[in-house]
This record gives sequence, structure tokens and C-alpha cells, in this order.
Amino acid sequence: MTPLTELRFDGPQIVLKDNVVKGALLPQSYAELDRDVVVQGEAIIEGALFAQSVLVSRGPLTVHGAVFAQKEVHVQSDCRDRVHFQKAVGTAGTIACLPAGGRVVFGADINASSVTLRNSFVAASIFGDDVTIENCVVLGGVFAAKSLAMTNCVVGTFHAPAVRLAQELILLLPAGFSVEPIAMLPGTRVRNFALADLGALMRGAPEREKSGWIEMSIERDEQRTDLVAEDGTTQVVRSYSVAAKVLTADLLDLEALQNHFLLTAGSLEGQTVRAYEIRLGRDGQPIPITSDTLMDFFTRLLNGQIEARELSGTLSFEEIASALSSSESMPPTPTESTGP
Repeated sequence: MTPLTELRFDGPQIVLKDNVVKGALLPQSYAELDRDVVVQGEAIIEGALFAQSVLVSRGPLTVHGAVFAQKEVHVQSDCRDRVHFQKAVGTAGTIACLPAGGRVVFGADINASSVTLRNSFVAASIFGDDVTIENCVVLGGVFAAKSLAMTNCVVGTFHAPAVRLAQELILLLPAGFSVEPIAMLPGTRVRNFALADLGALMRGAPEREKSGWIEMSIERDEQRTDLVAEDGTTQVVRSYSVAAKVLTADLLDLEALQNHFLLTAGSLEGQTVRAYEIRLGRDGQPIPITSDTLMDFFTRLLNGQIEARELSGTLSFEEIASALSSSESMPPTPTESTGP
């Protein structure tokens, strides 16, 4: 690759192909604010990126700093290489990443008016007005101000006025939210993995007892709440939660599942100095928690290549009584005094 230490461009466009940009790619004058950045081959930008539009036709591309585009960030459908944005990506317009064979990885939040993603991994959350994701993994939440469409995805949680689902949705947190009733194509399945043993599944180890995924029914699990403000205006919120189905949660050591650790370590990969690891895998080696390993794990989980157990619906009275008696026998937690 050709290193670039000082950029001098007179035209309205910067074309990167087999280049390393040492530092940030930022406008130096008012005339450069409307400049486009086009990536036509392997490129690495070691700092932040600011442009009117960022267009990726061919990669691989790695941007170590934050990215902001005035109009759009676009990864073309014929791009079959890896595109990795390690920090936050934002635009006042559109983020469209539709690679047919490659992967697009976002190491931090996405914020745009319109977001359309396919075959992408987002370590944090998505914020937008209209959001459409397909075959994606989002460790955080998907928050849309107008509409949200998800097809065959893994997400932490979601919130939008109008939500459409197709094929399958896996939720990693206990609940999701909408304003209007969720619209689903026939045959769509929603599963909640808040109590699944993700750590064991990732290591290829046996899952813990009383852990597993929960089948969700959008009709039966919907809970409508009418919020009334002081001025009398009302807001309807519909929550889709497994709270009524997790009696076994009190009998399960949630910390031992390592679910929270996986999501937190994955979302902080680009922000921390050290790389975190989970326990030993089948080969006896610790498994690093990176965007690559998490993307591979959740994709295989979504596609059925990793089989997780379903949470058992049976629970004996002896187990409940034993759990209640042990919790009542525990001494109260001392509290710190704040004054006389």
C-alpha cells in the first residue's frame, strides 16, 4: 500500500486506492467542505474523516476515527470486501450499506436521518428517522423516530412508532417497544435470549440448567401503557416483554451467563486499551471478545448453525420454596450512613 503523509487535492473528490492516510482526512479550507471521498481499493484512514459524501465501491477499508458526512455514507452492493468503521458514524442524510458478499462493521453508534443496512454488525446502537436492517447484528438498541423494519436480525432492543418484522428476530434484552402494533409477515418468529447461556454457547460448552431462549408472541406479550402529561396530552407505548415468563430468573445466576459481559465488552472494543476474553473454548484457548468473533457467533446463532436450548416451562414447588427460603435467610445488606 502507498502511504500518504500529506494530502494535496485540487478537485472536488478524493479517490483512495491502495493508500494509507496517516492522520485525519479533514477539510483545510471552506472550499473543501463539499469534497467527496471515494474508496476504490484497499485503504486505511488512521484518523477521523469528514466529507460531503463517503462512497465505497471496493475495499477493504478501515477508518480508525469518527466519520461524518454531510449527505451520505454509501457502501455499494457489489462491494465484497470488509469495511470497518471503528468509531461513531453520522450524517445529516443517508447511511446505506448493502454489500452482497462483504461485511460492514460499526464499532460505535450510527446516527442518520435514514439508515439502511444489510450484512452488517453494529457494536453499539442505531439512531435514525427511518431504519431498515436485514441480516444484521446490533448489540445495542435500534431507535427510529418514524419507522423501523427488521428482517432476520439480532438486536439488543428496539423502539419506534411503526415496526415491521420478517423471517426472525432475536432479542438480547428482555423487552422491545413500539407505538403502533407490530406488523409481521406470516411465519415470522421472535425469540428472546435474555436468559440464554450465551457464554456457554460461544465456548461450545454445555448450557446451564434453567437457561434458554423464550418464544415471544407479539399478540399475547404486548402490554399497552397510556402515558399522560401534565398538559393532558397522551402517548401510547406498547412493550413486548418476557417479564411474565421468567419466574426461573430468580433461580438462575445471571452473572454466570456472561451475557452482560459479552455485550459490554463487544461494544467497548474500540474504546479500550486491552482486549477482553471469555473462558476457554473447545480447543482449550481463551476466546477473544472482538467484533469478528461476536459477529460470527451471533450470525451462526441466527442462522441455526448454533443450537440453543429453549427455556423449560416446568418448575417444581420445591425449587421455588428453596429459592425463597434461601433469599429470606440472607442477612440484609448494610447501607452507608449519610448523616446523623
